[in-house]
Amino acid sequence: MGLKQNLHKLKLKYEGKKMAPAFNALHTFLYSPNETTHSGAHIRAVDDLKRTMNTVIIALLPCLLFGIFNAGYQHYYAIAEAAGTAAQYRADGFFSTNFWNWDNFAIGAWTVLPLVIVSYGVGLLVEFIFAVIKGHEVEEGYLVTGMLVPLIVPIDIPLWMLAVAVVFGVVIGKEVFGGTGMNILNPALTIRAFLFFAYPTWMSGDKVWVHEAVERAGGPDAISGETILGSYAQNATTIPYDYSDMFLGFIPGSVGETSKILIIVGALFLIFTKIGSWRIIFSTLVGALVMGLIFNGVVDAGWIDDTSKFHGLMSVPFWQHLIIGSILFGAVYMATDPVTASQTNKGKWIYGFLIGFISIMIRVFNPAYPEGVFLAILLMNVFAPTIDHYVVQGNVKKRLKRLKVKTA
Repeated sequence: MGLKQNLHKLKLKYEGKKMAPAFNALHTFLYSPNETTHSGAHIRAVDDLKRTMNTVIIALLPCLLFGIFNAGYQHYYAIAEAAGTAAQYRADGFFSTNFWNWDNFAIGAWTVLPLVIVSYGVGLLVEFIFAVIKGHEVEEGYLVTGMLVPLIVPIDIPLWMLAVAVVFGVVIGKEVFGGTGMNILNPALTIRAFLFFAYPTWMSGDKVWVHEAVERAGGPDAISGETILGSYAQNATTIPYDYSDMFLGFIPGSVGETSKILIIVGALFLIFTKIGSWRIIFSTLVGALVMGLIFNGVVDAGWIDDTSKFHGLMSVPFWQHLIIGSILFGAVYMATDPVTASQTNKGKWIYGFLIGFISIMIRVFNPAYPEGVFLAILLMNVFAPTIDHYVVQGNVKKRLKRLKVKTA
């Protein structure tokens, strides 16, 4: 109670001054705003924008923690693979001490946490600068973006590249449109797109996601390993991971995308709290499965040669697309962004289906970059208002027809 009273006194001290928005951001982060509406209809509730964003962060934390462990696990697995003992290292699976080893967490934290710190530090700094210059409250939209960004970039990306991309994403992807709630593109994916086009050698190819620094006597300086998508893109005939590895997350990949079971838990949590749209999540997965089925049909019909560069990913069983790559992560945490997604119920079905459909299409037809989720979501962000427009106009026309029938 003493802290709240002291903060309130400081708030009165800073009220009307240039730094007031920055202080108010800290105050409302710790406590619910005490402002009241003096006129007009209104609803009083504690689930303001900050609390909504914090709910999404809670849903992301399991993916982050598992990703930290998995980063260390992949590090030591790369060493074991170089030594020829990889099979023995993986033998005990999820509950083995090989995974739940605090050395794994230490190495993963040393690699992943700097990404989180840079993402939040640079992003919130830009938010505070804009708030002070424009004289408005600090917007809460970056709370989720700051957590998403470290989960969708390569684990070994230079921190200065990430900082430049975050500045671009916040300024160009959000502030130029008027701030939180006005942006037409998902800010986290805008940051990802900037990195992809500005630094393609760091973001594309078949070996960027796993770069394991190894320091041991007589050993290599570094070990690079392919992701599953990279292996399929190279028409690999065998993959050194079984389906349980893919589902639980014992695979190389970006920090947040590997553990499908934790992503599903996060999805259920977001749906239960009514933060995420189950229509968008479900329709995105359906769209991905339909596109996968089409490609499987093309391969089964013999319309594509085994030596084709597209054969590897086309021949992947349609359902397996959901447990490799980032389609599930994108469907749960990115496509459901309430600002950039479709707002009508029918529009959400169309929007989600097209995201899944286009994601698998890009994944297959671009072997140099065997992942297309972020491009598909950004594309549909642009078309979401158009989808809603035609859905609304369709409903208006139906009502007009019913009105004409009643008055005839």
